[in-house]
This record gives sequence, C-alpha cells and structure tokens, in this order.
Amino acid sequence: MMAAAYDIAIVGAGILGLAHALAAARAGMRVVVLDRDAQSNGASVRNFGFVTVTGQQAGECWRRAMRSRDVWEEVAPQAGIQVVHPGLAMLARRPEAASVLEAFCRTEMGQGCALLGAAEAASRFPDITAGRPAALLYSPHERRVESRDAIPLLAAWLEGAHGVEIRRNTMVLAVEGGSVVTSAGAVTARRVVVCPGDDFLALFPGRIAAYGVTKCKLHMLRLASPGFRLPAAVMSDLGLVRYLGYSELPEAEALRPVLRREQSAQLENGIHLIVVQSSDGALVVGDSHHYGATPDPFQPEAVDRLILDEFEAALGIPAPPVTARWTGIYSSAHDRLMFRDTPGPGQRVVMITSGTGASTSFAIAEETIEELAGESAC
Repeated sequence: MMAAAYDIAIVGAGILGLAHALAAARAGMRVVVLDRDAQSNGASVRNFGFVTVTGQQAGECWRRAMRSRDVWEEVAPQAGIQVVHPGLAMLARRPEAASVLEAFCRTEMGQGCALLGAAEAASRFPDITAGRPAALLYSPHERRVESRDAIPLLAAWLEGAHGVEIRRNTMVLAVEGGSVVTSAGAVTARRVVVCPGDDFLALFPGRIAAYGVTKCKLHMLRLASPGFRLPAAVMSDLGLVRYLGYSELPEAEALRPVLRREQSAQLENGIHLIVVQSSDGALVVGDSHHYGATPDPFQPEAVDRLILDEFEAALGIPAPPVTARWTGIYSSAHDRLMFRDTPGPGQRVVMITSGTGASTSFAIAEETIEELAGESAC
C-alpha cells in the first residue's frame, strides 16, 4: 500500500479548521488544509472576534471556552495577533437583570467576576454607564481580537511555524476512504476532518442533515470611534435570555416577561447587544438572528435600528455614525451547540452550531485530534 502523503487533511480554513490544524501539528502530524476560497471570507471573519467565556452554557461548553481562551493567549503573541482588549462588562439595565447576575456570581462560572452596584459601576466605568444600569458584572476572562486580521495571521503562522500546508481555491468534491478528491486533484491522507461551516450539501449531506441544522443570518455594524476606549466588551439585558449560562438560571424567568413586554421587537429579531472596539477606536456592534435553509442576503435598516436603539439605551450615549454594514451566516441547531460525526474510520465531520466558533474551536479541535489519534492506535 502506498504511504499517505499527509497524516491528516482538514477541509475548511475557518477558525474551526485552523484550530484542528494547530492541534494536529502539535500532535506531530503532517497537515494539509483545503479551502475553496482565495482568502478567509466566511463567518470566522464576519464576527466580533470576541472570545466569550462568561455566559457560555455551564459544564462542557464553559470548560471548552476557558481552554480555548487559554490557547488564544498562547497563540496570539506568536502569530502577531493583537488582543485589542480583555474582559466583559455586562450592563444590567433592570432589577430583574441584576438578579440574574447575582445568581450567576454564585455559580462556578462566576469565579473571578465582580458584581458592581449602580454607584460603583458609574465610578469605575463612567464612559459606558451613562444609561444608569442597575448593576454591572465585570468578567476578566474574555479576549477580543480583530477577526478579519486574526484568522489570516493564524493561517500564516501555522504555515510558517508548524509546516501546515494550506491550499486555497481548492474545492473538495468527495472523501473516499483516505483519498480526498478535489478540484485540483486527489490528496491522500490517513485521517480527514471536515469543517464545512454553513455548507450542508457538498460533503456527507445525509450525515449532516441528521443533526437538524439550519442557517442563521446576523447583522453586524461598524461605528465610528465614540471618543473613548472601552474598558471591556459590553453586553446588556437581552444577552441574559440568549446566552445559556445566564438564561438557564431560574432567576432568568422573571426577566423574560419584562423583555417581552418592553422589547418584543428586539426579541422577535433575535437581537442582543455586543459592543467591542478595534485598535483604531471604531466599534463593532451587533447583532440579530434570523433562521432559514437559505437566509436572504438583505440587511433591513429597521433591524439595524433596533440594534442601535439597544446600544443607546444600554450605554446612555448616541450611537456614533455607522461606517460599514455586513451580514454573517453560521450553522445553527436548536438542540446542540456542536457535533462531531464519524462517517467512517479516520473520518470526522465537525460543526459548531451555536455561533461560538471563536470561543470554543481550539478545545473542540484538541478533542477531535485526541480521539483520532486514539482510534488509529487501536
């Protein structure tokens, strides 16, 4: 039998594919990454670059986020990736939201976080508390990178420092045992990991369909600099009924009817607030969530306005001018945050179905590579 040219072939060069390339290279494997686009173009560069720990679902997801944050800390300086700012400031606009944060602080996930009352929050964080929040949860755990720069820099570092081969403009047509059939010829590899992003049909469509996935479209905005530096990423009440680490707490039940009564339009459009800052002072703000097998490509101004309304209410300042708008698409499932499927020996399909790619990919990839290495050793 002819020896395999690669120990592993990875399909997809988004954050999940690159995370698998890193884990495989660290395990001593010869790695090739195959991607159909000429450069990073999908969900991995269309998001906040917000490595979110606080608010992730308790248990496995939260532990994955903590581990992935640690890998970002290791990799960023080596790859020339700037951590633009650390931490999270969760603004509780209502007493019911403050109660959720109080309950969160009593959990394992609240360790290291500080819950500030209205006066202390205004004293410590005057630029973001003009909206007079009832309380503010500060978490030191988060990191923010500029995703449109970080993903290309990560790919270049994997090539230069770890010998990973990345082939662009290469469409993968089929995976047949240890042979990966591409638009540029066949690639032979002992193991294959497919990270298809939001492509459900090109490879293993039946396997993917069994997980009930759909697509989620989100609206993103870039705003001009507000004239001050954010002390951390900023979120608000709407995130407390969306992020499972908060929303699964019993105390969140009292907040839901208040939000349905006061902000039904935001809830109907899946809006919650995240605000992060770029090195030039510009803000990245979002987002909304609309679901469908093929989301339309349009970005209604009314939805953007609802996002900006929450920005202004939470921070208590007028929204700076919008300088750019874009949409992102990611895979979503109602009953799982990710899945790892085994179509055949030495093969995995890995998909994150919760918009947590930047936050959990490195840990998920380490699990996949450990699993494949153990399988081949049996």
